[in-house]
Amino acid sequence: MSHIPAFGLGTFRLQGQVVIDSVRNGLELGYRTIDTAQIYGNEAEVGAAIAASGVARDELFLTTKIWVDNYSRSKLVASLKDSLTKLRTDRVDLTLIHWPAPNNGVPLEEFMSALADAKAQGLTRQIGVSNFNIELTKQAIAAVGKDNIATNQIELSPYLQNRKLVEFLAEQGIHVTSYMTLAYGKVLNDPVIGEIARRHDATPAQVALAWALQLGYSVIPSSTKRENLASNLLAQQLKLTADDMAQIATLERNGREVSPEGLAPVWD
Repeated sequence: MSHIPAFGLGTFRLQGQVVIDSVRNGLELGYRTIDTAQIYGNEAEVGAAIAASGVARDELFLTTKIWVDNYSRSKLVASLKDSLTKLRTDRVDLTLIHWPAPNNGVPLEEFMSALADAKAQGLTRQIGVSNFNIELTKQAIAAVGKDNIATNQIELSPYLQNRKLVEFLAEQGIHVTSYMTLAYGKVLNDPVIGEIARRHDATPAQVALAWALQLGYSVIPSSTKRENLASNLLAQQLKLTADDMAQIATLERNGREVSPEGLAPVWD
């Protein structure tokens, strides 16, 4: 069984001093899971913030993601070593293939087995995928075995509940990590979520995050504001009722926010 912490700090779109401040604030507030990626261009800043924090490496769970340019067997491990240098650590806890990029010229079997090699070399404790549909997840399982795929990190929010894919992943014992759980903030203005938030004396963000947590997913919300970082953490204590969960289930609208051409698969 893989172990992926339920609550982490995302760093997508955060650069320079902004990401340093966000990670520093997050670590001070008690976050211990940090999610980055090669393409974010902030691994060195994340590493600097961690180093300055004084938090012991063994207390942290670090995730990075291999970018498309580094998928070939000749590049993948070297690129991960470069990421480790930037992050100032000798290993990460989880490394993901960032996008399936079906037509980028590197066969799925090649990059999955190269990723498994990185794990065998001790550069990463667990490996997984991100933005994979059912068919590509099946291919990844065929390449490295389902026990080697710790998670599929997917866009998942009250507006994009991804039920077919989630059901398949549950059957395979592959954990779901939800990113963009707030749909770029769109769900924060949803009247149904707002009403649930009022009933619980909570924020809409806490409701959306608690919904994902109660479904068994991990979440990695990001924020540049310390008060929001602190507030988001409290979602872990919020217990929604069966009725709340049923109401949020009705919000599905296939509201996908991210689907880059050439990188994304055909969605389920």
